[in-house]
Order: sequence, then C-alpha cells, then structure tokens
Amino acid sequence: MRRPTDNGFTERRNAAADAKRELLAKFASAPKSADPAMQARLAARDAVTQARALRRAEREALKAAQNRRILADAAAEEKAEAESRQAEIADQVSRAEATEAARKAERDRRYAARKARQA
Repeated sequence: MRRPTDNGFTERRNAAADAKRELLAKFASAPKSADPAMQARLAARDAVTQARALRRAEREALKAAQNRRILADAAAEEKAEAESRQAEIADQVSRAEATEAARKAERDRRYAARKARQA
C-alpha cells in the first residue's frame, strides 16, 4: 500500500521544476533598473546616503572643532599654570633676596656698632 506522502521520483522532479519556475518568475517580475519606479527608489536611496554622509561629515567637523577647543583650553590652562609657577618662584626669590638683604644689613649694622665700640 502506498502512503500519500510517499512521492515518486517524477513527482519530486516536477515539484522542483515548478519551484524553479516560480522563482524565475519572481525574479522576472522584479522591477528592472530602467523602470521609473526603480529609478525613483534608487534616487531616494542615493539621497539618503548623501544626507547620511553629510551628517557624518558635520559630526566629524564638530568633533574636530571641539577637540581643537579642548586642546586650546588645555594649552591655555597649562600656560597659565606655568606663569603662575614662574610668578611664585619669582616671589620666593624676591623674598629670599629681601631676607638676605635684611640679614646683611643687620650684620653690617652689628659690625659697624662693634667697630664703633672698639674705636
């Protein structure tokens, strides 16, 4: 007895041929590149691609400008810190010189007083 799902070779071959014909018909009915609707879709796709590229370029330009601004701010901050350190060092040097001058003046005064007492 034959089962209903037991297809013979010819039935399987015919089913495969039918499937192949349907697939070819599907591709044959697809819009061609010369079709105005396809041209419109391709143009829309190109427009989207160009807009996307433009937005990407704008983002990159914005990011580059932001990076330049950050670098400039960092350089300005570093320069300000260097100037501050230089000013602090100059202040320390001037205070040390003033202290040294005061000590020398005191030493000279004591020396002069001692010489005055001896004379």
